[in-house]
Amino acid sequence: MERLQKAIAQAGITSRRKAENLISDGRVYVNGNQITDLGTKVDPDKDEIKVDGVRINKEEKVYLLLYKPVGVISAVTDDRGRKTVTDHVPNDVRVFPVGRLDYDTSGVLLLTNDGEFANMMMHPSYHVSKTYIAKINGIPAQEALEKLAAGIDLADGMTAPATASLKKKDYGEKTAVIEITIHEGRNRQVRRMFDALGYSVLELKRIHLGPVDVKGMNAGEWRELEQQEVDALRNQALTKD
Repeated sequence: MERLQKAIAQAGITSRRKAENLISDGRVYVNGNQITDLGTKVDPDKDEIKVDGVRINKEEKVYLLLYKPVGVISAVTDDRGRKTVTDHVPNDVRVFPVGRLDYDTSGVLLLTNDGEFANMMMHPSYHVSKTYIAKINGIPAQEALEKLAAGIDLADGMTAPATASLKKKDYGEKTAVIEITIHEGRNRQVRRMFDALGYSVLELKRIHLGPVDVKGMNAGEWRELEQQEVDALRNQALTKD
């Protein structure tokens, strides 16, 4: 037996927290009975669980790593007909992207049907590192890198301290390549951090999400995560500095 919200999350419907909202809103039925008590326990293999009138099925968990190309939307569908990340993975499995990468950003993106796992990867109360390589317009002084490390005051608040290092500088092009690691997932965060310092991002690629990366892969390729990688991601999410 397990809590109803956990059973819903494990079926890939949504995260456990959002499942609790569904229950509180009276949108969940177990064996024909409306359930609003968050302490309700069920047997997913025996009980009939319906969300908004649709019976949930216990799915086998799927964890995919996609090397997201530039020019692809981090969504399941797009009303403007643009390519989405799900166009690059098998269509016989139902998965959704874990967080997002901007249209113009490439690199590591996870897709899964495990709502609880996805919430661990995205929620700010957990701790998953995200490392990017950014090519910027301009060559920053050490002072700028120190500001990134201390935190940048953005419109939605101060960022958590980042780790940043200068990897390459081109005085002819007046550009630089910076490796930066953050632990948050705000909208366009890395780009906005550099903008705040007066540097525009020309190219951006996420090279690591926690312990996983896209080494040996080409843009648009995907692979299944190994169980040890899934476990390592969970462990990092639960590790606090």
